[in-house]
Amino acid sequence: MFLESIATAVPPNKYTQVDCLAALQQSPTASQLRPGSMRLLKRILGSDSSGIDQRHFCVDELTPIFELDAQRLNETFEQQAPKLAASALTPALEEAGIHAGDLDALFVCTCTGYLCPGISSYLAENLGMNPSTYLQDLVGLGCGAAIPTLRAAKGFLAAHPGAKVATVAVEVCSAAFYADDDPGVLVSLCLFGDGAAAAVWSNDYTPERWQANHFTTIHQPKNREEIRFVNAGGKLKNKLAKTVPGLAAEAVKNLFQNRHSDPDRILSHAGGREVIEEIERHLDCSLNETRAVLSECGNMSSPSVLFALAKALEKPREDRHWWLTSFGAGFAAHAFELNRDLVTAT
Repeated sequence: MFLESIATAVPPNKYTQVDCLAALQQSPTASQLRPGSMRLLKRILGSDSSGIDQRHFCVDELTPIFELDAQRLNETFEQQAPKLAASALTPALEEAGIHAGDLDALFVCTCTGYLCPGISSYLAENLGMNPSTYLQDLVGLGCGAAIPTLRAAKGFLAAHPGAKVATVAVEVCSAAFYADDDPGVLVSLCLFGDGAAAAVWSNDYTPERWQANHFTTIHQPKNREEIRFVNAGGKLKNKLAKTVPGLAAEAVKNLFQNRHSDPDRILSHAGGREVIEEIERHLDCSLNETRAVLSECGNMSSPSVLFALAKALEKPREDRHWWLTSFGAGFAAHAFELNRDLVTAT
């Protein structure tokens, strides 16, 4: 499976961590939190300790979002997720030089809201896809979902060698904001932002085009309660244990031991500063692109690893082999490799 194009998108509304703190302090929710909880939020949002400079949100105002009920939050997701997904997929199609009607399949992953039919149906309608285009939505895989989605696309291309396939990872994390005195919930409020990443794939080889292969995955159900969404009064509430950075790093290390060859570059999901540091320590590497994504956008859940890929592709490189990983709810972690042939002009 060869990468023809990749594009990313974030909402136009961006907020610094200090902006986010101010919005929360102005919300009635602030008076409902314990003093210790507010001190934690001030410590994270009021300094540069999170590694995040700014985040992007679909909502025009942050303060009211903490008071929205479950229905209003899901309505926000229903309205914004297809738009955000389209804003990434449209330029990806343009870069690949094809129209939406040329796609044979579309795979979409998300975890921050629920639609039936899924986001793929809205994209197919709004972008004018062929009625026979195969649509598949992957829901419930959490932050790690982008790589299993690519693996599903690879399976489709194996069965349909001449096909053109698009993948989209889109999250409206602001539609899943929840606040209470649980430290994991509060840390989540300080990390997540909205974003989408789209890519076009085919089996068409050309020199220097990146090929995706060697997909691997690991599931640890015994650690499911360490990181997952739970239903709290109809809202999505993120459970995030202190053990997550270590769990993620150990799982990623296990996947890395099964790599096909040593990579020139490692790209990871931007789970958070502590997660990045743990992975760097376990793999003895520098996740520069991943850190940049976290700084510029926060943790966007599933699109994050593809943002890191897009950033790595911005600069000409002599690299031939990259290793990418993502992880999240389950507890699950995933990886795959990108390889290419470099052609030297003579």
